[in-house]
Amino acid sequence: MLDPHRGQGVDPHYAGYFHCFNHQLFYEAHDVLENLWLADKHGANGAFYKGLIQLAGAFVHLQKNRLRPAAALFKLAGANLEKYPRLHDRLNLERVEVLIKHWLGELETNNFERNPLTAKNAPRLALEAA
Repeated sequence: MLDPHRGQGVDPHYAGYFHCFNHQLFYEAHDVLENLWLADKHGANGAFYKGLIQLAGAFVHLQKNRLRPAAALFKLAGANLEKYPRLHDRLNLERVEVLIKHWLGELETNNFERNPLTAKNAPRLALEAA
């Protein structure tokens, strides 16, 4: 699974996270990034990786129609990612913050009674050019 992501200027686990996330394979995105997080759990990128894992986990919950747990993970992801500069490891965290607020707003506006996630509106993340 990681071989196609080698030679992209970033760790293949990191690149694999975005590939999986953008193909709505949120559990797999979480799983592939966990290797980096475990190695740097208490390091400089520990909270960053944890926030991205939580973001993917929130969408796993949406896929399983667990709306309140999804909201809780969106909030945890936002809290972890806000510790980093606007552009970190080629990821525009300002856009990620907007994405998190959008999905939280959708859940809260509908009082957690309607799942806003569909195949057509699934989120996408992109790395900035090096």
